Amino acid sequence: MPENEMAELRRLVVRLRTRVGTLRSDDAGTPAARRVVNSVERLEIDLAEFARSARPAAVDPDAVVVVPDTPYDPAFWSGADDEGVGGHRRDHA
Repeated sequence: MPENEMAELRRLVVRLRTRVGTLRSDDAGTPAARRVVNSVERLEIDLAEFARSARPAAVDPDAVVVVPDTPYDPAFWSGADDEGVGGHRRDHA
C-alpha cells in the first residue's frame, strides 16, 4: 500500500477515535458503546501491525516459472479425498 494511503488511513482512524471518545463519554456503560470502542482499538492495533509487516517482494512479470510435469510422489496424496468426486485409487498391500 502506498505510504500516502497508509497516512490517510492513520488520519481517519485518529478522527474515528475522537468521535468514538465522545460516544464513550456519553454512553460508556452500554454494551454497544464498549464494542465500538473495542473495535476502534482493534483497528488501531491491526493497522499498526499491517504497517510493520514486510512489504511483498516485487514480482518480475517476465520471469518464467518452471513447473515440472513429472508425477507427484503418491505419498503426497496419502489420506486425501476429492470431495464430491470420489476418493483416490488406493493400492492396498
